[in-house]
Amino acid sequence: MNKTAIQKRLYAESDAKYRDLASKLTPTLKADTIIGVRTPALRSIAKEILATGDYEDFLSDLPHKYFDENQLHAFIISGIKDFDLCIGEVCKFLPFINNWATCDQMSPKVFAKNKEKLLPYIYNWVKSKDTYTVRFGVGMLMAHYLDGDYKAEYPKTVAAIHSDEYYVNMMCAWYFATALAKQYKSVIPYFEKRKLDKWVHNKAIQKARESYRVGDAEKEYLKTLKIK
Repeated sequence: MNKTAIQKRLYAESDAKYRDLASKLTPTLKADTIIGVRTPALRSIAKEILATGDYEDFLSDLPHKYFDENQLHAFIISGIKDFDLCIGEVCKFLPFINNWATCDQMSPKVFAKNKEKLLPYIYNWVKSKDTYTVRFGVGMLMAHYLDGDYKAEYPKTVAAIHSDEYYVNMMCAWYFATALAKQYKSVIPYFEKRKLDKWVHNKAIQKARESYRVGDAEKEYLKTLKIK
């Protein structure tokens, strides 16, 4: 499908109330770049397009004008089953992502089965100067390497990120809050020894203390580690 056909389809699914909500949730975007297509509808359209295999023209037509096109792009990429094809499209798309929602919605299923091949890309992404490329890299490290594939070097990689960007720091805090829930003993020294930037340190503690996955005793101890 070409851009014109896809935009027509998106406008047919437009929801004014959702458009207003999406505009409030993505303050980095101009309101007139949001059509207002709800996520379930976008996922459904992406599934249809993936089934036809007719998505090359749309994926190569960058940058997109609308937030909804970027969301659809992220969902299409997330459904590509071949790792090499998928990672190629991810790398082409990352520089054009301009908001946290599109960044976070892009989560290719094929990554879960190709973790060794994915890691070198993550290490490159987190060193990028682009806000959402870094955010995506940390997000992938959080999604795929905090359980059975966890290694102590991974939180060290995130701790080495120092940024003035809110959307980078929030993802780093989210990473460490999740790491506290899943790898507490390995990660708690980052807080005891104050290895993180102050904002990330305190926000991660806040998010961890709000999580049902962290025990009460651990929450109380984390409270004492907050940097004033």
